[in-house]
Amino acid sequence: MHDSPCCSLSGRGPAQPVPLSAPLPTAASGGSTEGMVLLPGGEFLMGAEDSEGFPADGEGPVRAVRLDAFRMDACAVTNAEFAAFVVDTGHLTDAERFGWSYVFAGFLPGALRRGAPRPEHTPWWCGVEGASWQFPEGPGSTVEERGDHPVVHVSWQDAAAYAAWAGKRLPTEAEWEYAARGGLEQKRYPWGDELNPGGEYRCNIWRGTFPAKNTADDGHRGTAPVDAFEPNGFGLYNVSGNVWEWCADWWATDQATAERINPTGPGSGTAKVIRGGSHMCHKSYCNRYRVAARSANTADSSSGHTGFRCVQDMRP
Repeated sequence: MHDSPCCSLSGRGPAQPVPLSAPLPTAASGGSTEGMVLLPGGEFLMGAEDSEGFPADGEGPVRAVRLDAFRMDACAVTNAEFAAFVVDTGHLTDAERFGWSYVFAGFLPGALRRGAPRPEHTPWWCGVEGASWQFPEGPGSTVEERGDHPVVHVSWQDAAAYAAWAGKRLPTEAEWEYAARGGLEQKRYPWGDELNPGGEYRCNIWRGTFPAKNTADDGHRGTAPVDAFEPNGFGLYNVSGNVWEWCADWWATDQATAERINPTGPGSGTAKVIRGGSHMCHKSYCNRYRVAARSANTADSSSGHTGFRCVQDMRP
C-alpha cells in the first residue's frame, strides 16, 4: 500500500475490504443536520504543486473541480457520538475484531511497550493487543474524560458503517478538500500560507523533534477536543491536524483522467484516501497537514491517529 513514514501504516488482513453486515448507501440525506455546515459548492482549484509537497502522492496538477452543494459535520465524530452508535447497533470495530491496533509508543507504559510488535520502518508505532476506540492506549486506558475528542482506532469500514447509521456518508476526497480550504484559493493551510501566523497555533500537530520529543506547545500531546482552535472560513474545525480523516475514494495518484464534476475517485482499489494529517505529523517527516496533502490506508486498518467526519447530500 501507499506508505508514508509517520502517517499511514501497513494494512492488516485482506487488501480488499471485508464485507460489512449491510450494504452502504451511495447517497445520504435522511439523517439529522445538527452540527453540520451547509457548503454551497461550485468550482474550486483542487490539488497543489507545492514545494513542500510530495509529487508521488498525486497532489497535482492543480485542476478546476465543480461540486454540488452538500452539508458536512463541523467537527470530527467524537467518542461520545460513536459510543451512541455502538450502543444502538452493537457494532464491533475492526480493531476489536482483529484484537489489536496501532498505538504511538510514547503513549504506552513500559509493560505494554516492551515486546510489542513494531513496523520495521515506523518503530514509533506499536501493535497493541486490546487497543480499540474504547481503550485508545490499550488495556488500562479509557475515553471516559475524552468524550469530546475524535474517535480513533476506527477503520474505513467502521466509519462508513457509522455514517450509514447516521443517515450520512463519508465525504469524497474532492468534497473534503473543498471544505477544508474554507473558501480560500490555493492556500497551504485552511487559514492561509503561514503555519503559525503571528506566532499563533492554529492546529494540533507534532511540535518539537519527531519522534523523540513533542513539546505540546499547541496545548495537546495527543488528540484535542474536536472543536479546539479556530474554525476555517466555512466553520469547520480541525481539518488540519488532530486526526486523519477517512474519505470515500479509493486511492489513486494519476489525476490526468480524473472526473472534474462531483468526482468520486476510482471504481476500485486496495486502499482508501485519508486527509488532513494528525497530531503525529511533523514537517521533518510527513508534512501532510497541508490542505492539498493526501495519504491512504487499507479499509480495515486502524490506529490512534485516524478518525472521520461525515457529509450529507442536500435534500431535494
